[in-house]
Amino acid sequence: MICRSSLFVVVSLFVSQCHGGCAEVDSLTEAVAGDSFLLGCISCKKREEVSARATVDWHFKPVEEEEFRHIFHYDHPSAEILHQDFSERLEWHGTQNSDIQTGAIYLHNVTFNDTGTYRCSFHRTLFLAMSDQHVTVEKDVELSVVAVANRELTSVITEIMMYVLIVVLQLWLIVVLVYCYRKITAEQEAREARKANKARLLESKDSCDGVQLE
Repeated sequence: MICRSSLFVVVSLFVSQCHGGCAEVDSLTEAVAGDSFLLGCISCKKREEVSARATVDWHFKPVEEEEFRHIFHYDHPSAEILHQDFSERLEWHGTQNSDIQTGAIYLHNVTFNDTGTYRCSFHRTLFLAMSDQHVTVEKDVELSVVAVANRELTSVITEIMMYVLIVVLQLWLIVVLVYCYRKITAEQEAREARKANKARLLESKDSCDGVQLE
C-alpha cells in the first residue's frame, strides 16, 4: 500500500508540472483510521496543445445513504471546504495552476464515518479556435476505513521474493568463490608440478653429463 501511495504522489506531482507526461492512475481505496489519506483523481486532456481551464468538485456519499454531499470545491487558486464534517480536514494536493489535470485532495484525521463513495468532478473548458468546448469528467472512489493497514498480497510476495533472491545471490557467490579457489589451487599445483618436472629433467641431464665425463 505504501508503494502504491508513493507512486500516485509521484505521478500526481509529475502531471502537475508536465502536462505532456499525464497518466491516469486509480486512487487507493483503503484508509487507516487516524491517519491522512490521499484521494486520488487524475483527468488528462485528450489534446495537450489546447489551452484549457478547469475547476474540481468533490462529493461524498456515506454508506447506506443515497444522496451525495458537496464537500469541496477548487478553482485555482482558491480552495473551499463546503461541509462541516470535513472542516479543516481537506487539503488540495492537485495541479497548482488553472489547467487542472490532477484533482487529488488529502483527507486528514480519517474516521470510520469517512467510509463511503467519493466523487471527483472535473469541469473543463477547452479554448478552441472556433469556439470553447465544455467537458465534464467524473470519477468515483469507494473508500473503506480500517483500524490497521492490511498488507497487500503483492507486497508480501515481493518481500518473499526479495529474501529468496538475496539467499540465491549469496549461494551463487559462495559457489563462485569455491570455484575460483579450486581453480587457483589447481593452477598453483600445476605450476609446482611443472617446476618439479623441470628440476628432475635438469638433474637427470647433469647426471648424464657426469657419466660422459668419466
